[in-house]
Amino acid sequence: MPPAARWLFPLLLLLVVAGGGYYLWQMRQHAATGAPEAAVAPSPPTPAPNTATTSQHPIEEAGSESKAAPLPTLGESDGALHDALAAMINRSALAQYFVFDGFVRRVVASVDALPRKSVPQRILPFKPVPGRFATAGQAEGLLIARENAARYGPYVRVAEAVDTRQLVALYVRFYPLFQQAYVELGYPNGYFNDRLIATIDDLLAAPEVPDTVPLTQPKVLYTYADPELEALSAGQKMMLRMGGENEARIKAKLRDIRRALTAKSAQPSP
Repeated sequence: MPPAARWLFPLLLLLVVAGGGYYLWQMRQHAATGAPEAAVAPSPPTPAPNTATTSQHPIEEAGSESKAAPLPTLGESDGALHDALAAMINRSALAQYFVFDGFVRRVVASVDALPRKSVPQRILPFKPVPGRFATAGQAEGLLIARENAARYGPYVRVAEAVDTRQLVALYVRFYPLFQQAYVELGYPNGYFNDRLIATIDDLLAAPEVPDTVPLTQPKVLYTYADPELEALSAGQKMMLRMGGENEARIKAKLRDIRRALTAKSAQPSP
């Protein structure tokens, strides 16, 4: 198995897990009733122009053994993916964390959207992180509360616990469906693996800030008090919101993944 293939599906899972924190940031405050804030779904992303004719980071096709059994169609792949993932992640965890209604399309759309300014809630392939978005202080002293990071812990542990080799076989087998979903998203000349690399780079570029980063609440939504942080991509804001320890764990894994993804292409020609 080439280095790139060994890491690609774990990368997808990490990006999905990491993205789980995105829309917790966009909350409605119900201080009077104490009810949980309702997530606000931003507008769907608009695909950027794409004129690529060859992949910068090509993925090798599955071997003949994997090709022996035909793939399900993209529209009928949810059940097969659910059963395959259930062999690596127990079914209760799957039911607790993931949404298997158009799973491949959700993963592809989420990966594509993370480097943008917003990620629509309706495209996410996982369920909301439980609990309320926790803040500390008031008015000009408003901060993200330290305890907010704890709710991301289970998602990070799920990503770290999955057996890479089993995920590899699953990814290589189903990769044509991920590529098909990417083309359908609006990239007829694009390559999903190239978008994965771009998304990794964007996440790794997220700055490291204290867990108690200052906030403002000009209306019903929280925003970063620092304009530079507020201008970051949706994925980078997510990295900040999950807390310093979780961010470090995800970034360390993503660095390893990126090195593995690009190792082959970086080797000098004979």
